[in-house]
Amino acid sequence: MRTQQTKRVGIVDEVRGFEYILMILYHIYYDLAFVYNIDLPQPVDIVMKYVQLIFGCVFIAIAGIAANYSSNNFKRGAQYFFIGMMMTFVTAIVMPSETIVFGVLHFMGIAAMLYGFVGKYTECIPYFLGIILFGILYAFTLNVPMGYIGFEGFLKIDLPSQIYGHNWLFSLGFPSPSFQSSDYFPIIPFIFLYFAGASLGVYFKSGRAPKGLYDTRFEWLAHLSKYGLWIYLLHQPVIILILEVIFKITGQNTLFM
Repeated sequence: MRTQQTKRVGIVDEVRGFEYILMILYHIYYDLAFVYNIDLPQPVDIVMKYVQLIFGCVFIAIAGIAANYSSNNFKRGAQYFFIGMMMTFVTAIVMPSETIVFGVLHFMGIAAMLYGFVGKYTECIPYFLGIILFGILYAFTLNVPMGYIGFEGFLKIDLPSQIYGHNWLFSLGFPSPSFQSSDYFPIIPFIFLYFAGASLGVYFKSGRAPKGLYDTRFEWLAHLSKYGLWIYLLHQPVIILILEVIFKITGQNTLFM
């Protein structure tokens, strides 16, 4: 019997650290393109579109893995949701056009609390079945915020337009045409990605994964992952401050200076 059950999974910490680097790079691009309206080369737009997709999906899957190692997912989820609401409040005041109404922290708060309720049941599902089941559900519901389930040209089922006519169903994945949020991670479809990650976490926690996955090879990346919440909260203000100083020095338009 292996003894890694309580040991951190090095590969997960390293990937999460790398995710924060991708997040910072993407938000530098986002601020330049959409906050300061700087025209960037089209290849940059294309690359950053995929960067956003990769770090967003992997970030949520890793959060699901981490749920297996949390001693209190209710408390953890409440903390995430509270911080998410603070982000909503701050962005609404400082940059109303970039208000985060229901972003990744709101979602992770709800997901962690939900896992606190049902995790003991989903953990009974063999991990490989859980990964497949929740992975399929995520893929099949990926376009729910766009008004349908399935895929263009294959099993596409349009959802009733009435459920998108309300201003209070956006958190579930049914935004109204007027809904706007600079960061948007609705419960559907991302809850299924979260639970797919949680199923993978069951496998890691059991100690049955290849031994090399538990080892840490890039200490600085793993160390970076320990400060993920602080990085998430502070990186945008720091990026904006640096850009403001650069634009002020070079005589370009600024937002606050």
